[in-house]
Amino acid sequence: MGREKVFRFKRFAVVNDRSAMKVGTDGVLLGAWCPVDGARRVLDVGTGCGVIALMVAQRNPVAIIDGIDIDLGAVEEAAHNFAASPWGDRLKAHDMDFNDMVDKHAYDLIVSNPPYFIDSLLPTDNKRTLARHTRTLTYRQLIEGAARLLTDDGTLALISPTDAEEQIIEAATFASLPVRHVTRVIPVEGGEAKRTMWELSRRARPYLEDTITIAHANGDFTQEYITLTRDFYLKF
Repeated sequence: MGREKVFRFKRFAVVNDRSAMKVGTDGVLLGAWCPVDGARRVLDVGTGCGVIALMVAQRNPVAIIDGIDIDLGAVEEAAHNFAASPWGDRLKAHDMDFNDMVDKHAYDLIVSNPPYFIDSLLPTDNKRTLARHTRTLTYRQLIEGAARLLTDDGTLALISPTDAEEQIIEAATFASLPVRHVTRVIPVEGGEAKRTMWELSRRARPYLEDTITIAHANGDFTQEYITLTRDFYLKF
């Protein structure tokens, strides 16, 4: 996926010039995959240019969605993208730190493409450091905060590198927010999973574990990836 300043989807477009986190496969996967049915209030943590929040708004016709970020440029960009979309009356962007949120049992769904690269070298650019590194929001902080902010049967949906699985399971156990659904993302058929998508919820339901493969070895997209994202990508 390129780094265009404007990225066009079927029903909306996003300017992603000022936000440190650009439109990427991780965010689009999560936005298309996360469970939105029945959600009345949704929180997108680290909204960046707002693409996940916009995807949720497209999929759920009634949800009120808050996108928060600690990068003011990203918040202003998300606000612009929200206002330009067909769902501007249901989307709001806030300059806010997730760790400072105090409302209890407020959200039916919290969704996040959180910072990662825990053990890697810090990027030299400060904005990308804030956006991509867990110095600003750890998995434990995200999960513990979600446990406080979610309704009793609400869901936290996030995407992570596969090597973060142990940390997330430990944090979910500690926060009493059980893992209910795990989808491992394989970039190319025959390869190893590089990302994991998670649903955590106190609502009791059978545990589900599955995979999705993005592309065949010849570079063509798989039918399962096309099916998941076809409501969004112009190319499908």
